[in-house]
Amino acid sequence: MIYIENKKKKEKTLLDKYPNALILDITSKGEWPWVKLSPFYPHGNIPIPPYPTEYYAMSVEGIWQGLKVFETENIDRSKFEIKNMKGIKRTVRKFGKPLGHRNGVDGEDLLDYATARKKIYLRAYTWVLDNKVNDIVEVLKYFVTKQDLVLLDYNTNEDLENFTKPLSHAGLVKKYLIKKYPELATFDI
Repeated sequence: MIYIENKKKKEKTLLDKYPNALILDITSKGEWPWVKLSPFYPHGNIPIPPYPTEYYAMSVEGIWQGLKVFETENIDRSKFEIKNMKGIKRTVRKFGKPLGHRNGVDGEDLLDYATARKKIYLRAYTWVLDNKVNDIVEVLKYFVTKQDLVLLDYNTNEDLENFTKPLSHAGLVKKYLIKKYPELATFDI
């Protein structure tokens, strides 16, 4: 089985709950090579949706934050280039209410949160799973045949249709491993 837990839970709590599981931190604070599953990880050359595209970014989170449009700020192309996993987030406190995400770097349309999650975030993250971390995915597939696996993330929302909470990228890895997610990469909205 694969479980998703909050990274902030105490190690003892996790070990008591999952005594025989392999516990892996796949956040930007995780160890090598698991950190490569973080949406903040700078893989480079990630195509920015919609596809086909002429624009590329270092990280999935860079794409997500860079295409975000606020009351006082349009997209921020500099987020596409961040290599150190720091300073990627763009906040309401600084820029005001988010209005949506631009449908591509040169796009005129603004996508609402639900549509942007599917057309931008899910597609970009799937692309990374398919093209940048195949070796890690194969290792995780092997591990899960031998023992339970606990993936740590700051967010634990695994429901793709629950837009009230941020989506767990660990939940996406879980869905990908059990083959319940790849079809979203080509899902047309």
